[in-house]
Amino acid sequence: MRWLTRALHSTEGAKKMSNAPVKPGQEDMTFGDIVWGQFKKNYFAYGALWLLGVMFFLAVFSPIIASGRAFIWTENGVTHYPWLNSLFDDNYYENGVDKFFNLLLVFGVPLLLAWLGVSRFVYGGLTKRVRRLKIRRLAGILTLVFMATFAWVMMTSQGHKNAYNYDDYLAAQDAGKDVSAIFAPVQMMYTKQKLRDKLQSPSFTADCAEQGRDADVCEDYILGTDSLGRSVAVRMLYGIRISLSVGVIAVGIYVTIGIIIGAFAGFFRGRVDMFIQRLIEIFMAVPTLIVLMVVVSFIDEPSIFHIMLAIGLLRWTGVARLVRGEFLRLRNLDFVTSAIALGYSTRRVIFQHILPNALGPVLVAAAFGVAAAILIESSLSFLGLGDINIPSWGQMLRDGYLTQKMHLILIPGLGIFVTVTLLNLVGEGLRDALDPKMRK
Repeated sequence: MRWLTRALHSTEGAKKMSNAPVKPGQEDMTFGDIVWGQFKKNYFAYGALWLLGVMFFLAVFSPIIASGRAFIWTENGVTHYPWLNSLFDDNYYENGVDKFFNLLLVFGVPLLLAWLGVSRFVYGGLTKRVRRLKIRRLAGILTLVFMATFAWVMMTSQGHKNAYNYDDYLAAQDAGKDVSAIFAPVQMMYTKQKLRDKLQSPSFTADCAEQGRDADVCEDYILGTDSLGRSVAVRMLYGIRISLSVGVIAVGIYVTIGIIIGAFAGFFRGRVDMFIQRLIEIFMAVPTLIVLMVVVSFIDEPSIFHIMLAIGLLRWTGVARLVRGEFLRLRNLDFVTSAIALGYSTRRVIFQHILPNALGPVLVAAAFGVAAAILIESSLSFLGLGDINIPSWGQMLRDGYLTQKMHLILIPGLGIFVTVTLLNLVGEGLRDALDPKMRK
């Protein structure tokens, strides 16, 4: 029994050591810590990542910055909250991208803040590896809950009869009604049209009196208007949502397909590899943009999700070849041979032992792929094959080309250029950080 007592004591000691507070510098550096440390040394890539974070922040909080619905509407002593109802209103936000970001605003942001506050106390005393494992599991659960809530919102969204917008507020005041309301800093949506204000130039230093324009118009249209009298600034703000969504979702689709197919080709080799290689060559021979134009032109009402799906199903070949090459390199290493000798299942060997070590080049390709997907969506919208119900930067470029208005060409063009440049800088930073020869 003495050996059993020693074993129990050693197990309890190991548990105490894993849960004991660890001072900074005492834990071993993980591969992620090394890569992140090297990435931060690239100041251009690190700054680009922060700027992308700012763009994501603007995309999430767009309804707080620009919205036609009132936050609080009080009429005859009765208070309404139309802004909150409008976030999932089919008549106000017509596409699923906006509803996703709105749900992220009202559900994701408070949940993230609460999680960060609780995890600081719950996981504060654990070692780094144990803490990350628990956080990863909790993040997976929260993601499933969020996606289930989003699916429920998409199925139950309905339109609301009352608008409670800024025009209604002005009309009620002119009629002498007892109305008070609180609006966003910009009291309009990207769908609001005023044909009498169409093709207005940016009004940074414009003299409204000389141009015969109202002062409120100059303030609302700081970046001008398009051919339908819609605010360019508001459409640029909400266009961030479209660009980021197209890039991330389309890349997520084809990265998933490429990882699975490339893993099978590199692990099983032989006839499986030969068949997959021929399949990859067939897809590589197909011009992506031409096929996308043909596919989208056959759809009566193409939506942004059709474009995402088409890009994802056609551009997986590069990721598949990268993963295949990494699997061929790692297949005969000692840790893989040991896992196979221990009797682990093929699925476990592929996805738990080899794949985590093969994801470095995939992350770099994904960063560049997001930029490429944004350019493809902008190209389709410029050619008139995109979703007309979304504030796409490519549509704004097309409008500028047709009307020959420089502000409709320069402003969305600059937005596309900056976004793609930031993503390319992040991709180059990841490539250098993952390459041992480039580490400083």
